[in-house]
Amino acid sequence: MTSQQYPTRLPCGNRVLDLSQTHVMGILNVTPDSFSDGGHFSSRDLALRHAEAMVQAGATLIDVGGESTRPGARAVSAQEELERVAPVVEAISQALDVVISVDTSTPVVMRESARLGAGLINDVRALRREGAVDAAVATNLPVCLMHMLGEPGDMQDNPHYDDVVIAVADFLRERMQVCCAAGIAEEKIILDPGFGFAKTHEHNLGLFKHMQDLHVLGRPLLVGVSRKSMVGLALGRPVEQRLAGSLALAAMAVARGARILRVHDVAETVDVVRMIAAVDAAR
Repeated sequence: MTSQQYPTRLPCGNRVLDLSQTHVMGILNVTPDSFSDGGHFSSRDLALRHAEAMVQAGATLIDVGGESTRPGARAVSAQEELERVAPVVEAISQALDVVISVDTSTPVVMRESARLGAGLINDVRALRREGAVDAAVATNLPVCLMHMLGEPGDMQDNPHYDDVVIAVADFLRERMQVCCAAGIAEEKIILDPGFGFAKTHEHNLGLFKHMQDLHVLGRPLLVGVSRKSMVGLALGRPVEQRLAGSLALAAMAVARGARILRVHDVAETVDVVRMIAAVDAAR
């Protein structure tokens, strides 16, 4: 296991995450067009029931997203995203004992979600949208900054890096510096290498292999590879047949020091995390 260099207590609104252990974050897309589960949980009641099932399966975070960021996804208006996300955040906050993460780059969604009970901002654009840094500061919540170049609509248009690990580390370091200068404490920052975002298959594999090099940044890592194309391309599997590959990557991510795993298949991933913890705890 990779030794950690940061305080392990992370306040998330009215809850606290203990980052001395790995947590499983359940994905809740309230969108019609996400790559794996678009349209499945677009109503408030369906979304709440799915969130409840994921918490019962062992998820300690639920990541609510109202804008698909799959390659080629269309942009949605701030109002449309807010109308999708806000009722679900409010319902989960009132019904479940779980940290609510909001997968958004939109300032108004950040502010309103925090007011309704969200505990973490998870931004694939690393707070680069206009007004996002100020909104994140105003919420006083921790933030997850992800590496991505361009926008979802064009991010896969021939991405190039001389060294993908160095490029990702440099990008995340710069975004951390911007956030800290604006008033977000370093202790409130989580980092996501951005697998599948502006990266070829070889970029994804190489970045995953050397993920532990990102610990030089001194912040906990969130890893999201569940059902993604890097699994499909490596194994020749369609989305609905990528569980085994996703679980293999989950185990390797834990071994490389990841502290949050963002997944669709919560129960199976929780078993992976618990099995690793049981072995590590043995005499």
